[in-house]
Amino acid sequence: MARIIKNKELVNTRLATNYGGWMYCEVCNENIGYLCYSTYDKIELKYKCNCGSIGSVFIDFEDSKLCKESHDELVVIKNRYCCPKDSDPLVTLLEKKIDNYTLKITCKSCENSYSKKI
Repeated sequence: MARIIKNKELVNTRLATNYGGWMYCEVCNENIGYLCYSTYDKIELKYKCNCGSIGSVFIDFEDSKLCKESHDELVVIKNRYCCPKDSDPLVTLLEKKIDNYTLKITCKSCENSYSKKI
């Protein structure tokens, strides 16, 4: 079932689908990662692409829950950042194509929010 987007703000970024799939830098058209559209509840991503452009992604949904801030580290499974509680894949960021980034993502199933900064 498709979810109803409450907020969607993309800066210098495009998505393959409405709220997930492959993510691309709009300036250089490079693939910067993959957003697992069925497992996250909210994402805030700010990044600097290797081409020098600054981009961001902010998406949440009408049915998003109030999340609990977790200090647990995201688990990496097959290059994907996954929820440490249930191992659901959340997002893949291609660090060889991104100079730096700040990520805050909420897992839909456990309702915890996780942060990562590179």
